[in-house]
Amino acid sequence: MTQSAQAPLHPPASAAGPAVGDARCVLPVQAALGEGLLWSVREQVLYWVDILGCSLHRWDPAQGTRRQWTFAEEISAIAERAQGRGLVVAMRTGFALFDPATGSAPRYLQRPEPDRPGNRFNDGKCDAQGRFWAGTMDFYCLAPTGALYRLDADGSCSRHEDGVVVTNGPTWAATESGPAMYFNDTVQASVYRYAFDAATGTLSDKRLWKRFDAADGLPDGMTTDAQGRLWIAHWGGGCVTCHDADSAVELARVRLPVSQVTNCAFGGPDLRTLYISSARVGLSAAQLAVEPMAGAVFCVQTDAPGLPAHPFAG
Repeated sequence: MTQSAQAPLHPPASAAGPAVGDARCVLPVQAALGEGLLWSVREQVLYWVDILGCSLHRWDPAQGTRRQWTFAEEISAIAERAQGRGLVVAMRTGFALFDPATGSAPRYLQRPEPDRPGNRFNDGKCDAQGRFWAGTMDFYCLAPTGALYRLDADGSCSRHEDGVVVTNGPTWAATESGPAMYFNDTVQASVYRYAFDAATGTLSDKRLWKRFDAADGLPDGMTTDAQGRLWIAHWGGGCVTCHDADSAVELARVRLPVSQVTNCAFGGPDLRTLYISSARVGLSAAQLAVEPMAGAVFCVQTDAPGLPAHPFAG
């Protein structure tokens, strides 16, 4: 289907929930581990990564054109730069700057885990103040060696969480008790909420916000819409769910024809298109026969916009 095609919207699950359309495949690729979705408001294009394919991708839905860049190590998360050219990226071993216009090798800013060679960086994004947050994980998803880092505009790096097997998120929302940051401990099927000091970029008052049942899979990447609701991709659950930021009550569910749903981000000219990535790594031949679109990028139309991705201040 073309990007302009509009799927009918289904009524919300509750009066407070959004209406969503049917999921449709927009990029029938076979990514081993699709992730890192970023809609560029500036360019009106979608960026995303295949972590295990060590590649960054750019898709222009208006022109129907695609570009790809391949690296010497895994790339897992990206954000545009507010002032400088190109992107800030999370590579396997650290934070770097990369300019797609030149295609030159990434210039590393920080490699915070020289003592953890079994780790790689995973999900990440910028807060509203332009600080880039990204977490690490054990490459084989077994050891609790993952941590959460914050890269500031001046290039300094600090650690804010530790002892996690697989990190995902974060995302932010305004809640009844003040600004909050949400962070996924994926292997434990748990989403945590922290009080977030926007001025200093510090976290406090860590609380379990939601633990998902086995039937729902594991919480992976996530984003926030303009009304402050959280949208969470479910690895092994075949869906994206929308939740109230305070109560964690599920307000809507988007079902996908693939089980390993990895990330979601709002895009399109009005930010009412939810883009969704997926993975095929670890699936058997029999499972891939049932899920031929595993690894593809999908989209869903919603009746409420998301928020533009915050750029990196550096």
